[in-house]
Amino acid sequence: MSLTPVRRRVAVVGTGAIVVGGHLPALRAHADRTELVAAVDVDQGRLDAFRASAGEQPAGGQVAGFTSMSAMLDAVRPDLVLIGTPPSLHRRQTVAALKAGAWVLCEKPLCLSLAEYDDIAAAEEASGAYASVVFQHRYGSGAAHARELIRSGELGAPLVAHCQTTWHRDAAYYSVPWRGRWATEGGGPTMGHGIHQYDLLLHLLGEWEEIRAMAARLVHDTESEDVSTALVRFRGGALATVVNSVLSPDEVSRIRIDCADATVELTHLYGHVNDDWRYTPARHVPAERADAWRTPARDVPSSHTAQLGALLDAYDAGTRPPGSGPEARGTLEFAAALYKAAFTGRAVRAGEIVAGDPFHEAMHGGRSDWASEERV
Repeated sequence: MSLTPVRRRVAVVGTGAIVVGGHLPALRAHADRTELVAAVDVDQGRLDAFRASAGEQPAGGQVAGFTSMSAMLDAVRPDLVLIGTPPSLHRRQTVAALKAGAWVLCEKPLCLSLAEYDDIAAAEEASGAYASVVFQHRYGSGAAHARELIRSGELGAPLVAHCQTTWHRDAAYYSVPWRGRWATEGGGPTMGHGIHQYDLLLHLLGEWEEIRAMAARLVHDTESEDVSTALVRFRGGALATVVNSVLSPDEVSRIRIDCADATVELTHLYGHVNDDWRYTPARHVPAERADAWRTPARDVPSSHTAQLGALLDAYDAGTRPPGSGPEARGTLEFAAALYKAAFTGRAVRAGEIVAGDPFHEAMHGGRSDWASEERV
């Protein structure tokens, strides 16, 4: 006898492009497990348009609309809150949802500093609920297969890696008031763009040990950087380069990892499928061994849909969901370390940014000298 799936009552906070294009399709794909019961937006017109596009829900009825998150939490008491608002709101909204007993899936970055993360962790501990950050590139069959091959040692020891997010954003993009500002976005492409790709690199290679970095503001009239580069030593010995740019006319997202027995490479832009992964065996590897590296026949694209499914599985099992806790903090710590290395001009080691360190409080470490310099 099959069991009827538990349908979780879901609310979305923010009804802009990422919720319409990412979260709403994910909810529809998991319609047997979710029911969208409420939406929150301070813009009444945008809220009304979203409610109309969401339509009637599988369990019947329309999505309730609110212009206040606290009013929504009091009235609806959702099981899960999906947050797609500007970054400066993430910590406060995540904590509020956790205190109301709801699980959270929040767009990146989960918050703007390690100090803000501590607030979220404390709210998790007090409520028993969990907060995950959207890093959808970790999900899907291609990423899962690559991680298994690398972590199992099947490809040999990882030696050299390249992580590239070279995108292009024009002046109109930065005309949105909260973009490019430390207080409202937390940084430039290191926080807002490349974070997806180096999160996947960390997912594939594991813990890092040391980072050296540079960052600069070369084109855009912003507070934060528009390009950053880093050299990273991983705990297993591998060395990596990480490049985050919004200055690149030929846009691409790429990860390449050279292992002792193979090179694995992912090339895409905003999401990947199995065919975006390529495995090149070393000359000494027999063909039959390399044939076994092919990605699975079932192709699950990286997506909000894939990550939401993993979160719902964890909810059903009563376990911490992927993309939360140490995983979420680890990626945020990497960003803070990159900025600290860029600002101070010295190597930063994993674990050194703790409470009391200015880069624990803010990604720019409270520095004011960046304002008069092109180099961040």
